[in-house]
Amino acid sequence: MGSKNKLIRFKENEIFPHVLQPSREELIDCKFPLKYNWNSRFFKNNNPIIVEVGCGKGEYTVGLAKSNPNRNYIGIDIKGARFWKGAKIVENEKLDNVVFIRTQVELIDKVFGRNEVDEIWITFPDPQIKYKRTKHRLTNMTFLKKYKCILKKQGVVHLKTDSGFLHGYTIGILHAMEDEIQYSNNDIYKQAGSPSEVTNIKTFYEKIYLDQGKPITYLKFKFK
Repeated sequence: MGSKNKLIRFKENEIFPHVLQPSREELIDCKFPLKYNWNSRFFKNNNPIIVEVGCGKGEYTVGLAKSNPNRNYIGIDIKGARFWKGAKIVENEKLDNVVFIRTQVELIDKVFGRNEVDEIWITFPDPQIKYKRTKHRLTNMTFLKKYKCILKKQGVVHLKTDSGFLHGYTIGILHAMEDEIQYSNNDIYKQAGSPSEVTNIKTFYEKIYLDQGKPITYLKFKFK
């Protein structure tokens, strides 16, 4: 993407009412007004809140929101030029149950209050295979503890990935933490039983992986 197109997207993000870009300082200093107040101040309803971390182009966030109008969806990513695509769809189609936040996923517990979120989706994150990159892996123990903090008691996490390594790594971490794996599938399009919301929505990169013959894995789990 050229720098000119990025600038255009950044400018549009600034005027979209469903795109929020809090500063790092605002979040760390606990001055973000929507923490603990997403339902009352932003969505103005009591519908469940579902968060997609590392939402990329926003395809999954938007796809889920269209399928479930009585649920609220929030996509988080640091790359605003990337989720601009999803934000543009929200703007054009006047979807009122979607918002995108530009921030680091590591600050997720500064964006949401304890027990404020009903579900979390992680779709096709970078598996960060190199050992030195473990701290950036979105299902490492540090991130899982942050997710547990913001999730409600019965809240669940969904992991959909083309990385067999990340799928297996996450299962290992969950066993170590003694958390509950509710469903695991090593190839969702060849093995029966996957929920429709897992197979009905395909991201841009997912279609590429499928064309390459890569199996797509899925994991659903909850914390003890």
